Amino acid sequence: MDNNAREQRPHAAAKPLLGIGSCLAGNAVRYNGDTKKPNQHVRDLCEHFDTRAFCPEMGIGLGVPRPPIHLVSVGDEIRIKDADTHEHDYTDAIRDYARQTLDAAPQLCGYILVKGSPSCGYGRVKRYTQDGNYMASDQDGVFATALAEFDPLLPLEDDGRLNDPCLRESFVTRACVYHAWKELLADGLSAHRLIEFYSRHKYLVMAHDVPSYRELGPLLADLRGRDLDAVARQFITTLMGALKRPATRRSHCNVLFHISGYLKKRLPPEQRQRLAALIEDYRVGRVPLVVPITMLRHHFADHPDAYIEQQAFLAPYPDDLRLRNLL
Repeated sequence: MDNNAREQRPHAAAKPLLGIGSCLAGNAVRYNGDTKKPNQHVRDLCEHFDTRAFCPEMGIGLGVPRPPIHLVSVGDEIRIKDADTHEHDYTDAIRDYARQTLDAAPQLCGYILVKGSPSCGYGRVKRYTQDGNYMASDQDGVFATALAEFDPLLPLEDDGRLNDPCLRESFVTRACVYHAWKELLADGLSAHRLIEFYSRHKYLVMAHDVPSYRELGPLLADLRGRDLDAVARQFITTLMGALKRPATRRSHCNVLFHISGYLKKRLPPEQRQRLAALIEDYRVGRVPLVVPITMLRHHFADHPDAYIEQQAFLAPYPDDLRLRNLL
């Protein structure tokens, strides 16, 4: 496919698509007929991404209002049942609805779940005994668990965890990368496009997990005669797994110095020294990550480099989200 044809593809210009709990999207679908007010971070994400709302309980035919449900330990299993009698088990139906959700929206690149929900919670969901006694808050909701099972690459967070700036930045980064990956597959997988994709994301991987960075290069070193689909599955599984690991100031500085090396022969000594000092200021916590990133982008605007220009690390998501202002 030529470049012009690719640029005209509808998906190429599309924003990444996030799934979101229907109650967070303003719909009165909770068991008592209420909605749930999203926090500012969820509202910001909804402004920069396309979203599609889903409600597992409504999706399996439960109305509003409806009896409340909760998670129940049954042997080695976690089931989701009505809270009052435990006579109605909705586990299999909600798992099926998770599969239907992914089938209905194959372009989903992330999902904003609902804190504490027995269906849509992500961690810390309450679990009860079969007698109705509280046991612990240590589970994912049944719908969230099924999403992770059916699409292990899909980034998941709930609205509560998105208050954490590091978790929020990680979720958005992974969602944008997964969106880019799905666009690559839509255009047609090839060895050239796979290598090009990694070239754009290699410094992003380095910032999160150096062992994965060292693994991915050799994986793509020689693709002749190999099963490209199998290599691609291994590649994206490793890459998305790397991005799930938290980047640190030290690992970010490692990447910043690598990228600044491309300016070594283009900047006078005093500018190189100021840039190095700024990176050091970030390392010790005097300035946020956005400061050295902005300086690097200014320098490369004056001294363009085709390889660095394509690096996702310098702009992994829309600047207006201001996620690196707090890192």
